[in-house]
Amino acid sequence: MDHIRLADAARATRRMFVRDLVLEAQIGVYAQEHGRTQRVRFNLDLAVEDDGAAHLSRPAVGADDLRRVVDYDNVINAVREIIASGHVQLVETLAERVAEACLRDPRVRVARVMVEKLDVFADAASVGVEIERRNI
Repeated sequence: MDHIRLADAARATRRMFVRDLVLEAQIGVYAQEHGRTQRVRFNLDLAVEDDGAAHLSRPAVGADDLRRVVDYDNVINAVREIIASGHVQLVETLAERVAEACLRDPRVRVARVMVEKLDVFADAASVGVEIERRNI
């Protein structure tokens, strides 16, 4: 699959990521999956506008300011809120909701979201889906 580079000075983007976030989620289409939770792993890669890229030789004045960046705490909390909102049938639907939440911040240009159910098959580490959505 042809992916664009998420961190790219020419495009003034930085790569922001969340790795191996594991949460208990109500997910699944089968009757035995309803009324219980399953472990789900999230991996997120975001291409975020990089206002420091315009100053390639040195960071912008006041660069150490949380308002300049997409806060990973907000991203993780958005995933938790989606999980808390109730049962989801498909990992594809869950991935779409997470990507949509990430793209609400206009500074996020690309969201790659991988969602994996961890305990479905004894002989497979995980099953799931990866999607990429863009604001550009």
